[in-house]
Amino acid sequence: METAASQFLKAVRGDRSQVAFARKLGYRGNPITDWENGRRYPTAAEALRACAKVGIDVSAAFARFHPTEALESRPRGAFEIAAWLDRLRGKGPLGEVAQRAGVSRFAASRWLSGKAKPRLPDFFRLVDAITGRVADLVAELVPIESVAALRARHAAALAARTLAFEEPWTEAVLRVLETTEYQALAAAEPGWIARRLGIDPTVERRCLDLLVRAAVVRKVKGRYQPAGSLTVDTRARPDAMRLLRGHWAQVSLSRALGPGPGDSLSYNVCSLSRADLERVRELLRATFREIRSIVAASEPSETAALVLLHLIAFDQPAGR
Repeated sequence: METAASQFLKAVRGDRSQVAFARKLGYRGNPITDWENGRRYPTAAEALRACAKVGIDVSAAFARFHPTEALESRPRGAFEIAAWLDRLRGKGPLGEVAQRAGVSRFAASRWLSGKAKPRLPDFFRLVDAITGRVADLVAELVPIESVAALRARHAAALAARTLAFEEPWTEAVLRVLETTEYQALAAAEPGWIARRLGIDPTVERRCLDLLVRAAVVRKVKGRYQPAGSLTVDTRARPDAMRLLRGHWAQVSLSRALGPGPGDSLSYNVCSLSRADLERVRELLRATFREIRSIVAASEPSETAALVLLHLIAFDQPAGR
């Protein structure tokens, strides 16, 4: 993440000279040269302060990245990075987050508790370890074209996200392509993916064609291969998202009526206080965050699955 951090800082500086940028940040000397050449790095807090100094709306960028977790700031403008990271992590084991980020558990603990401030590259590592979407966060703050180290990854994720709305099964096909079982095949077998997902072979063929045309997948030595590991965030378009959720709810319904041996389904129709309903809602949100964190770091990719959480408040009218 060091290269991405250097490119990000250069993008924040923009057309200003390094000296002018340093003065704007209140430095007498010029640390910018070292930042951009990778000799040393500012803390994430200092990097975000620099963003705010040049007119980047940091809070709005973080809200677009993760609408349910706001980045709070102190009266003097310092951002509460540790608290934000800890909320983002949810109940995910700290040791697993540290391992995924490639840092010690001790360092991760100090960063998430606020006892120490992570350098910008380490902050990027933590965000990626927790969400798998650091390229999306960077793209909300600066033009992603300026951060070459993350540009291809962001483009692939954007293409996959678009396809998920146009043809929802592409997301599941992509997940199957990532599995070790598929990668062990000597060559692609038409219908192999369809049988595992319970879809028509024509849907498999259409999804593969769309994924290849979008450069999300390429064919190498007779097998389809994802163009890198992808975490697809599909929250950006509310209307389209409702349709996408509806698709997977229908898939869940079909499996509820004809479950597979590994399927798990539970429900609870209940009455409870409004306060406790909110507790349940927050618990589901925290659970979903933890699931995303586990999935982002899971290796090897041995199987594909659908996880669907749905809470219905009967005293609130359904939307149309």
